[in-house]
Amino acid sequence: MSLNSTPASDRIHIGIFGRRNAGKSSIINAVTGQSLAIVSAVKGTTTDPVYKAMELLPLGPVMIIDTPGIDDMGELGAKRIEKAYDVLNKTDIALLVADGTQGISHEDKEIISAFEAKKLPYMIIMNKCDQVTDRYAVQNGMWVSAKTGESINELKNAISRLVPNDDTTLKIIGDKLKPNDMVVLVIPIDKAAPKGRLILPQQQTIRDILEAGATALVTRDSELKATLENLGRKPSLVITDSQAFNYVKTVVPEDVLLTSFSILFARYKGDLEENIRAVRVIEDLEDGDRVLIAEGCTHHRQCEDIGTVKIPRWLRSHIRKDIEYEFCSGREFPKDLSRYKAVIHCGGCMLNEKEMKHRISLCREQGVPVTNYGIFIAYTNGILERSLKVFPEIKL
Repeated sequence: MSLNSTPASDRIHIGIFGRRNAGKSSIINAVTGQSLAIVSAVKGTTTDPVYKAMELLPLGPVMIIDTPGIDDMGELGAKRIEKAYDVLNKTDIALLVADGTQGISHEDKEIISAFEAKKLPYMIIMNKCDQVTDRYAVQNGMWVSAKTGESINELKNAISRLVPNDDTTLKIIGDKLKPNDMVVLVIPIDKAAPKGRLILPQQQTIRDILEAGATALVTRDSELKATLENLGRKPSLVITDSQAFNYVKTVVPEDVLLTSFSILFARYKGDLEENIRAVRVIEDLEDGDRVLIAEGCTHHRQCEDIGTVKIPRWLRSHIRKDIEYEFCSGREFPKDLSRYKAVIHCGGCMLNEKEMKHRISLCREQGVPVTNYGIFIAYTNGILERSLKVFPEIKL
């Protein structure tokens, strides 16, 4: 996968924070060598978080997030500050840009405390060093000048050292495969499928299988039976689109492991065990209870949309209750979940791990059970236990 095509969800998210006119945008432009952010002498030029996917050597593919000033004023300014703090929930590395001519402010200290509370690797960038003669030592900090370029290369190297060197990164499925295993992927091609391409979790799963030295064989659900008959041997695993579970379970032999893309992503980015525990809560739902159906992406909704149409229909058929539904998508996710009896979330392929786990944490803290599309579909089709056999370490 090229750097330019690396999905946003797989990029290191670098959040840039600081007061208005501390030089956040100037630092971004200096570090990237591009005019990515608007620079202005007018305070508050950045009014909403701005996301820019790019390559930053020596890190590689990253997502730079420029945030509003944390010292903004008035009612609107308070909302902008809130948006800046919200970015922490998806940040892998936090950079605080401080105006070196003014020092570390009260607002700076508050957001540093937030970095530490979230256990984020962070650095304090003392900007405008060209205007400062007495450069005092700053813990977790360094002096630079966006204007003259002084120490910008050193800053880039310092940022790269903040990335955790973790060789135990969880795989989508590769850790469960051996070289030369054969995996069949079932991908329905219907009016809801994107034209001319596979969706992101399908692409990423294929890549993960290949990196494990296994073979990925892709087929439509309509050709699955013939595919299995023509293989000559049983596959090690079948992975299906969750929406095809009801048919695929009748075709795949009981002694062949079967799961779904969505279930794989529940483990890869979320909390599989919590999602499993939560799904049984749907049996306790009553008339008038409210359920939130959440997606991490935004897309054109069609008449048979899974989130707004199919899942409510399947839940109604399963429990025979009159449930109220609310929907959210993209980067928006409610902070107050108290009005919901349960949350059903997509696999989160468009969210980075940090943000997906933050959403699950919000649900946990407020006592609202949260499950996953694939787990919900497997459960209502009576094959949840079978779909989890690929993960024998999971206790049901």
